[in-house]
Amino acid sequence: MTTHSKSTGFVLGAATVAMGLIAGVFYIFACCIMPALTRSDDRVYVEVMQDINDVIQNPVFFLSFIGALLLTALSAWQLRGQPYRWWVWAALAAYALGFLTTVAFNIPLNNDLATAADPSAAREHFEDPWVAWNVVRAVLSTVALACLARALVLYGRGRQASAYLASAAGSKASR
Repeated sequence: MTTHSKSTGFVLGAATVAMGLIAGVFYIFACCIMPALTRSDDRVYVEVMQDINDVIQNPVFFLSFIGALLLTALSAWQLRGQPYRWWVWAALAAYALGFLTTVAFNIPLNNDLATAADPSAAREHFEDPWVAWNVVRAVLSTVALACLARALVLYGRGRQASAYLASAAGSKASR
């Protein structure tokens, strides 16, 4: 096993983990946090979302949010000659779209909410589009996770096949 192959497997695995964390964040917003907040009055809804938007801006979240993109891109580059590279490229495309969705839609809505004076008007402007765009990024990041998981399985099978062939060649040479 070469250093490059260890690095390649590590990067693919790290990309998969980071993507899983991000897909989980968007998923939990879609199936738990936003439905729970729907039960709140306008003032509570806006205050909690403002608090979430403040708290989520931290190094741990950004490490996963940006790391998923960068690690997937690095993995796509490292695996460029492999037959299963298309799974990583598909993951990169899906997550890039999800990342852009966040930057183009969710973050501007968060910024608008941060400066809102009237909770009722703020919620009216924010809730439906934010929830819809969150579902888009949840689906895209989940697709990206599935593609990376598939690439990781195929990478592992390729490593096993290589090890088997090397072992078989070693057995023949020692005869």
